[in-house]
Amino acid sequence: MSSEEEKNKALARRFMEARAKVGLNAIELMMTTDFISHGILPGQLPGREGLKRSIAEIAATFSNRRRFIEDQVAEADKVVTRYTLGATHDRKEIMGAAPTGREVTYKAIVIHRISGGKIAEEWGLGTADQFGPIPSLGDAEEMQVFTVPAPEAAG
Repeated sequence: MSSEEEKNKALARRFMEARAKVGLNAIELMMTTDFISHGILPGQLPGREGLKRSIAEIAATFSNRRRFIEDQVAEADKVVTRYTLGATHDRKEIMGAAPTGREVTYKAIVIHRISGGKIAEEWGLGTADQFGPIPSLGDAEEMQVFTVPAPEAAG
């Protein structure tokens, strides 16, 4: 792994840590000015402000937030991180679910594209044990489905 890929992994880890701590100023400094989030939460706006608003919303909804990076891989300008987030849903409603006071576990995989030493793009997919699968990757109408034909049988 190149030293650039190691730096990219470290940046992605710092970005995730700042999110867990709701360090909105630190997060802002780590994003490019044209940052795009392809969203992990329904209704999340794609730019810097949309991501910061979503982070603040999660902090307003859950207490005792803990993020554990389980695995991380880097290649070229991309970093893939698999993580678990634990939190207590005790502050306010989310996705129609009233606060329960219960612990919720969220498992996700996020991809960050790095440009010029900053986070330029983010994609994510995850599930939460209390809420079921969390929609991701934009509206269904915008999604494209690709099928890969089965290999032809050897004759």
